[in-house]
Amino acid sequence: MPPLDLLWAYLLATFLLTVTPGVDTLLVIRNTGRGGLRDGTISSLGICCGLFVHATLSAIGISLILVQTAWAFSALKWAGACYLIWLGLSSLYLAARPMPTVAMKSGDRPSRVRPGRSFREGVLSNVLNPKTALFYMAFLPQFIDPAGPAFAQSIFLAGIHFVMAMVWQCGIAMLVVRTHRMTVNGRIKRLMHALTGGVFVGFGTKLAFTTQP
Repeated sequence: MPPLDLLWAYLLATFLLTVTPGVDTLLVIRNTGRGGLRDGTISSLGICCGLFVHATLSAIGISLILVQTAWAFSALKWAGACYLIWLGLSSLYLAARPMPTVAMKSGDRPSRVRPGRSFREGVLSNVLNPKTALFYMAFLPQFIDPAGPAFAQSIFLAGIHFVMAMVWQCGIAMLVVRTHRMTVNGRIKRLMHALTGGVFVGFGTKLAFTTQP
């Protein structure tokens, strides 16, 4: 487990990443409208299971670098810093642009969808998302203690993200079912991009000045 101050920072950044509307959120909304609460919940489970794939790949990369040299680990953290700053600036750019309001409707008679299909769609949506992969590779090394097992620490952090994302996405699915309509307001999307961008730039800057393992 990372130090308490780093854990709180991880919780904040992961929370912002989770609640910012993106491909995974829209998939949950769409599938809930297609097949009801079960479809949306199973899709969310698939999405969140995909997080462990990214955590595992990230841990493998971190472990391979740690057994090499200190400069290689520092190079990874510099690359991560640059990526996080770029990601933050991209989010701030999106926050400065006007965004349309996105509305998704839930049908009165949800179709019956096989659970395997919903789960598979969720996993593929997350695993094949290059932004999620790059985020995990750049973000997790900040909270990994080089003296400890990288895999166990990565899975622990991914577990936190799993719980947070499941609660959020299942809440969205229930909201879609209850209201039969889910609206993602353009101003809210811009605000979330602004908050997320600021946090990412801050983390990237901090990471750039803590490059020693």
